[in-house]
Amino acid sequence: MGVFTDSRQKNTLDEIWVTQHKRVFTQGQSGRPENIIEPRDIPVIQTDRGGQVTYHGPGQLVVYLLFDLRRMDLNVRMLVSGIEESIVDVLAGYSIGATRERDAPG
Repeated sequence: MGVFTDSRQKNTLDEIWVTQHKRVFTQGQSGRPENIIEPRDIPVIQTDRGGQVTYHGPGQLVVYLLFDLRRMDLNVRMLVSGIEESIVDVLAGYSIGATRERDAPG
């Protein structure tokens, strides 16, 4: 992902990656080692994303949006808000109630 991001040009097309990871904890910029309870043999990877600690593992789909937000005239908060609203709308179509927590984005 870093190679893709670092090599982007002005006209590089945006991409969406859908993948699964082997068992791993990712620790964001706000993460603290004490938040990882009994990691055992699960690797801990420091990332430059926001947030704290997240577990990823087999069977869990992870979606990466590799978008040029400047070109879209968006910031991260706007993108996350739009994704949340879209999910709420899709779930409503299945008669599943959901809401956004404005003070807890993501």
